[in-house]
Amino acid sequence: MPDSITRPKTVAVIGAGPVGLAAAAHLLERGLEPVVLEAGASVGHAVRQWRHVRMFSPWEYNIDKAAERLLAGAGWNRPQPDHYPTGAELVEQYLEPLATRTPLKDRIRTQSLVTAIGRAGFDKVKTRGRDAAPFEIRYQNGKGPEVLRADAVIDATGTWFSPNPAGANGLPALGEHEAQDRIAYGMPDVLGRDRARYAGRCVAVLGAGHSAVGTLIDLARLQDEVPATRIVWLLRGESPEKSFGGGAADQLSARGALGTAFANLVTSGRIQTESGFRVSRIAREGERLVVAAAGCPGRHVAVDELVVSTGFRPDLDFLREIRLSLDPALECPPALAPLIDPNEHSCGSVRPHGARELVQPESGFYFAGMKSYGRAPTFLMMTGYEQVRSIAAEIAGDHEAARKVELVLPETGVCNGAPASLAPLNTDAAASGCCGPVATSGCAAPAATAASSCGAPAKPAPQATGCCGPKAS
Repeated sequence: MPDSITRPKTVAVIGAGPVGLAAAAHLLERGLEPVVLEAGASVGHAVRQWRHVRMFSPWEYNIDKAAERLLAGAGWNRPQPDHYPTGAELVEQYLEPLATRTPLKDRIRTQSLVTAIGRAGFDKVKTRGRDAAPFEIRYQNGKGPEVLRADAVIDATGTWFSPNPAGANGLPALGEHEAQDRIAYGMPDVLGRDRARYAGRCVAVLGAGHSAVGTLIDLARLQDEVPATRIVWLLRGESPEKSFGGGAADQLSARGALGTAFANLVTSGRIQTESGFRVSRIAREGERLVVAAAGCPGRHVAVDELVVSTGFRPDLDFLREIRLSLDPALECPPALAPLIDPNEHSCGSVRPHGARELVQPESGFYFAGMKSYGRAPTFLMMTGYEQVRSIAAEIAGDHEAARKVELVLPETGVCNGAPASLAPLNTDAAASGCCGPVATSGCAAPAATAASSCGAPAKPAPQATGCCGPKAS
């Protein structure tokens, strides 16, 4: 009898975050053999980077069902379903017990950085017999290079360690690499371990998503403690209201409350807002960073620190020998792109999807979790759990279960505009992001942009709208 029939399939799971561990749990339930390769020293390595952040989804949405069944056998006490965990709580109360107190403990290899994946004996060009060849996964650990062979691969590496740059065109801004010591990406812990870096400083935050909003709110809290802290919000788009979220209409109440709190901070003038600010260049000027906007000569902000919260992108470098089909814009599986495209998709209700939408031309290879979304934002953990449930069923040959995907995601309450319950910004200058009425060119006079620096201005500009200085009374 052929060996492929007598032995369970080995499935390599790349990444030991919430979705990767959920994949391993589902694979075990299916009688398959998961091997989890994690680059970090422990599970949840990426989550630990944002351990200070409180999630806007409660525990009831953050625990995978197969993982919970494994934990129940180990005498685990489930957290209160309506509690909103921090990243640290997610690791300590869920991921670590799952990795150390269940049968998964013998399936996880930490400090194992995957460097390349291919087909044993086949380069990317060769086709005949390809699907029957095992995957060859190469990884590095403390002992040196290692090789794992597997029948299938689930890439759940996420995107946290591949942040988008500050440049508005998707490329690093000119001078961005040279200013790295003054730039942070994602969500620095401004109230905790990074407090000394930001307290009493002028800090600009670039971005319009939840990471940017959360950081701006934390900076406002820091300002309460250290009033000399100055905050500038650099917004590429023209409409700040979109970042306020759905308020009371959001079915995840913490997410709605986050947007409402942020709206209040912005409308009160505590956060200096620069909309329509598309970063082109970053330069040092003495002890400060001068961040310049594209297409608006002379428009800039001068700050002490810059936080770039412009989203993330998938790392595809180690998959050069895997046959992939990706949406040209989002870098996600093509069938998934119409469901999550931020240019079109606005209400937060992603149609249920699983193995069928995530399949790749390379038979047996799947993306799952945040990486499956490519460059698209607003991924919920429960989406990843349903993905890996379906993928595990497909790999096990249970095609009916793989196709039966049922998932209802909480609505954001935002559909093509700000909710009526939130007052729009009172920007008499039409939210131009400059300091006066919008000229035909879209730029304010260079003299007005001097107020965009965080130094104490001698006088507010007479037509200031709240973006570049106090609003005129």
